[in-house]
Amino acid sequence: MSKLKSLFLLLVATVLLLSACGEDKKAEDNGASKEPGVNYELVKKGSLTFAASGLYKPFNFEEGGELTGFDIEIGNAIAEKMGLEPNPVTNPFETILQGLVEEKYDAIIGSMAYTKKRAEQANFTEPYYYSGGMIFVSKDNTEIKSADDLKGKKIGVVAQSTYEEPAKTLSDNLQYYSSDVVALKDLTIKGRLDAVITADIVGFEAIENGFEVKEVGKPLWVEQPSIAVRKDNDELREAIDEALQEIIDDGTYDEISKKWFDRNLLDLDLEGVELLE
Repeated sequence: MSKLKSLFLLLVATVLLLSACGEDKKAEDNGASKEPGVNYELVKKGSLTFAASGLYKPFNFEEGGELTGFDIEIGNAIAEKMGLEPNPVTNPFETILQGLVEEKYDAIIGSMAYTKKRAEQANFTEPYYYSGGMIFVSKDNTEIKSADDLKGKKIGVVAQSTYEEPAKTLSDNLQYYSSDVVALKDLTIKGRLDAVITADIVGFEAIENGFEVKEVGKPLWVEQPSIAVRKDNDELREAIDEALQEIIDDGTYDEISKKWFDRNLLDLDLEGVELLE
């Protein structure tokens, strides 16, 4: 082989190598990396970074400087099944979908219910629990006995939650919150709120923790909290779905659910129940 030909081949190899390094650097600069042997991208190599508001006790909240709760433990278990380090982070619920789209994290595991509107921005896994939207009032309230009694009443609701739109159909006097727990606390202070619409589980937990509130009637609907991933990362959704099914099958899910709620949150008779979409 001539020296000229050898020099040419060396030059070509160098260009290809520099090009590959450039692509790797570009991926690093974008904060995304692929795990070996898989097709999905992660914002932090080797970790499943998932977001929750951190204000939704007992599902996700901060205690001793660390995130904990049902959502967080489910996310940790799913990450472990995927062979990844769990990396839970917080983001205000009002902008949590926006943060996902902007690739601040890989997934939302923060009690976000599937809706058709949200599905326009993200892909969702199968539900990882079921929850009913319910009206709560102060314990001494005798005026509000059904949804029909809420007309003109001041209703507390978390902004951008699945409870906001139904609340608008019941009253034109809404008070927005970033935390259901704070809204329920305000419900116990005379004159602040007439009612709160939130998840039945959250309201019942508040009652067990001494909140002077009570539920009104039955759940208005049943919603399906699911895990959200970006539209362009459907391979990750499939991997999370597989891991979710694994923790259900091996009993991990049941153990976590009973730890926080003394029951399995997937065991719900849905026959004849309206599912929120």
